[in-house]
Amino acid sequence: MVAVARLKIGEVSKQTDVAVGALRYYEDLGLLKSKRGDNGYRYYSPEAIKQVQFIKKAQSLGFSLDDISEVLNVHQQGDVPCELVQSILQEKIEKLEAQIQEMTVFKDGLEQYRDSWAASKPHPKPGDICPLIETLPLGA
Repeated sequence: MVAVARLKIGEVSKQTDVAVGALRYYEDLGLLKSKRGDNGYRYYSPEAIKQVQFIKKAQSLGFSLDDISEVLNVHQQGDVPCELVQSILQEKIEKLEAQIQEMTVFKDGLEQYRDSWAASKPHPKPGDICPLIETLPLGA
């Protein structure tokens, strides 16, 4: 009988540079699997190292743990999830483009306030905190 290599959670943590608590969390979410020994310890297969590294790499691309779970589920069903990965990535790119547009509009508005305040130099009235802000209409 051939013995299967089993890694304790501390060993997986050390080899992947991922905290033990994070590994437990990944397991709670179904991203990682272990088997319990008779002693109650979690034991992981050597493939767990590769899986944790995959999770870290996917996170570095901005994938959420839900996204990663979706990708891993496709993989576990025997399919190659690269189309799904590209789809998720495209969604992230589109979302970033929209956020960049929103931030550009916001920045332009702030620059307009700065320039108009520099030109008008509003003076405080009794009880004002800062006339620059207080002269703005609500909902600006």
